[in-house]
Amino acid sequence: MNFVSIIMGSKSDYEIMKNCAETLEQFNVQYEMIISSAHRSPERTKTYVKEAEEKGAIVFIAAAGMAAHLAGALASATTKPVIGVPMKGGAMDGMDAMLSTVQMPSGMPVATVALGKAGAINAAYLAIQILAITDKELAIKLKEDRIVKSKAVEVDSKTIEVLI
Repeated sequence: MNFVSIIMGSKSDYEIMKNCAETLEQFNVQYEMIISSAHRSPERTKTYVKEAEEKGAIVFIAAAGMAAHLAGALASATTKPVIGVPMKGGAMDGMDAMLSTVQMPSGMPVATVALGKAGAINAAYLAIQILAITDKELAIKLKEDRIVKSKAVEVDSKTIEVLI
């Protein structure tokens, strides 16, 4: 069974990351979600990555704030795609997490998405796009989703349009 793994560095990340899970659910994509910290529980993190790969994890999504080392820790433990979601908070309100997530050394790539809720949702979409490379049904669902979003913009526009 192929699935997406969502790992949060702290329980406080859940309120944002549940948006990631809900997006995956909309596309019927299986996922696991756990809390594991690169700093507070490094052995748990490393062990989980190995076990998740053995069970069929295809993509890892890491959500962390402040030093945001989690995505890098995952990238060092797997050759599967890792998507980092920097979380707001701390002294720099997420800027530190964003910089930590995006600045990985060469050979340890982490795809970095936006801060917070938009990032959580986009991480799910990026994971779905990766899975859709080999899943035609999922690829069709993604295209249909884009059409729905496009039509919604047109509907919204019609409620306020002023054209000459």
